[in-house]
Amino acid sequence: MRHYSESALLTDLYELTMLQAYFSRGMDDTAVFEFFVRQLPPGRNFLMAAGLAQVVDYLTELLFDHDDLAWLSASGRFDPEFIASLIDFRFSGDVDALPEGTVFFADEPVIRITAPLREAQFIESRVMNLLHYQTLVASKAARSVIAAQGRQLVDFGLRRAHGAEAAVLSARASYIAGFDGSATTLAAPLFEIPVFGTMAHSFVQAYEYETDAFAAFAQAFPHNATLLIDTYDTEAAAQQVVRLQQWLQEEERDIQLKAVRIDSGDLDALARQVRQILDAGDCGGIGIFASGNLDEYALQALLQNGAPIDGFGVGTRMNTSSDAPYLDCAYKLVEYAGQARRKRSPGKATWPGCKQVFRHYDAHGVMCGDTLALQHDEIKGEALLQPVIRGSMLLTPSSPLSQVRAHARAQIASLPPALRGLDAAPPYPVAVSHTLQQLAQQVDEHQRAMAEADHAHWGADLG
Repeated sequence: MRHYSESALLTDLYELTMLQAYFSRGMDDTAVFEFFVRQLPPGRNFLMAAGLAQVVDYLTELLFDHDDLAWLSASGRFDPEFIASLIDFRFSGDVDALPEGTVFFADEPVIRITAPLREAQFIESRVMNLLHYQTLVASKAARSVIAAQGRQLVDFGLRRAHGAEAAVLSARASYIAGFDGSATTLAAPLFEIPVFGTMAHSFVQAYEYETDAFAAFAQAFPHNATLLIDTYDTEAAAQQVVRLQQWLQEEERDIQLKAVRIDSGDLDALARQVRQILDAGDCGGIGIFASGNLDEYALQALLQNGAPIDGFGVGTRMNTSSDAPYLDCAYKLVEYAGQARRKRSPGKATWPGCKQVFRHYDAHGVMCGDTLALQHDEIKGEALLQPVIRGSMLLTPSSPLSQVRAHARAQIASLPPALRGLDAAPPYPVAVSHTLQQLAQQVDEHQRAMAEADHAHWGADLG
């Protein structure tokens, strides 16, 4: 049996009930759905798209296997004819999307799906699941990258991640945003992400003498040893590191201590004290790595105060996006059977039709505004949504993460300075084209007319 994450049943039940209802009425004309975020969370000045590669994998591998079909049949919820129709169910449509690492804002489509109605509807839940989480983490991680000012950043989030998939996907999303790597080992074979590891407090506690623990670890990893020094007394441990380094040099051992790690206490004060001890002991080449419930705000405070820290492990607060743990995102029908569609619910109204986002830059290459427009509007600017899949065929393989990271880095660099700050800034300007506004008005007028006729129509032809 396939892993649960590969099953077509990893979806909301209502996707299947709608599919049966569509099937029974023979409704399967071409539909267009768009995924977008209604509004940015408080404190966020931008979002960063991530997760497209996993969406592509999902769409290109989607099928109902024997076990899926057997469960649907045994559930007693669905008609046999409908279940039989799922045997050859595959995604046959088109995908247009923002490249991963692209900065975007409220109401801007991140992905557009064009496919027969049943296909485009069914994939809603898993597509949202994949895009939402990685976008959430990448957007949070990008803020740590900005705050770290070039210091090393390592994802430390596995043990408190919300499940195994979240752990590996947060490693990927944070790497896209600019982290240097992850402590999650599986990120290396899955995504070729550099992985880093230090040592545990239990390793130190297992030895009678702290210095013996340090020496043993250094001998096990002679060219890459980072020693955890806050198990007992951080300053005393730093002194022991100095003595160990001096002994290694006297013995002419081919061992060079890389760094020390502080995981608790007042990181600012302790880093200063440790740096002074290391420097006084002629150990200026040993770096200081800090961890312990860090986020972008803690990084900013530490570095603004001049804390002599060379790198950070950032975990829980980043991969749970603790201050904004979800995005107000949606996947909505914008066209069916060639007719633009629009939801008008209060607070959740959508823009109709197939759309494109055009980005504008000033003379210095700084983003100065976007225009949300219809797909075929002739508007100057960079068209952000790019073709990914046509007729179920992947146009080009997913970009290497090195290329995605470079794109994300360029995106952050092109943000207006105020948006790169951690404080709330005036919203980035996103204009709505005149043609899109006109279309919305036309759709509204048509819907009102249909609503007036609905009472007379109801019951006339439900058979």
